[in-house]
Amino acid sequence: MAKKNTALTASRINIKNRRAEHDYLIIDTYTAGIVLTGTEIKSIRTGKASLVDTFCYIREGEVWVKNMYIAEYFYGTYNNHAVRRDRKLLLNRAEIRALGRDTLNPGFTIVPLHLFIDENGRAKLKIGLCRGKKEYDKRQTLKEKQDRREMDRIYKAVKAR
Repeated sequence: MAKKNTALTASRINIKNRRAEHDYLIIDTYTAGIVLTGTEIKSIRTGKASLVDTFCYIREGEVWVKNMYIAEYFYGTYNNHAVRRDRKLLLNRAEIRALGRDTLNPGFTIVPLHLFIDENGRAKLKIGLCRGKKEYDKRQTLKEKQDRREMDRIYKAVKAR
């Protein structure tokens, strides 16, 4: 019975950083585990987390996520966690070295993209190596998105006939 419950939880939790795709061109993605306390994982499982204004940095060979919001657990006592503390990400050494080497280039940064619960019930964070978009890149992306929507609309109308 516990496995069914974890599967339901895993498919339900889907917290995205929508602003990241608009502001950044995503070059490469990595999936990292997060070091959390007990009340933090419980809050994530209830969906009370946000990736707005978060970023990652590398310090002393470790990757950290800064400013990630995880609400206090309602039933937590004095053991409750700090809402916006720095949290360590779990990546292997080769991935950390590659990220560190790539972020030395100007304009590149590490941005959290997606927070989810995997099939084993663990919280995972998909991070991306990103380069900031210029204003004209953002306009071009919006135009392409609108064109795709319009083509899909026309295709559905033709298919319905």
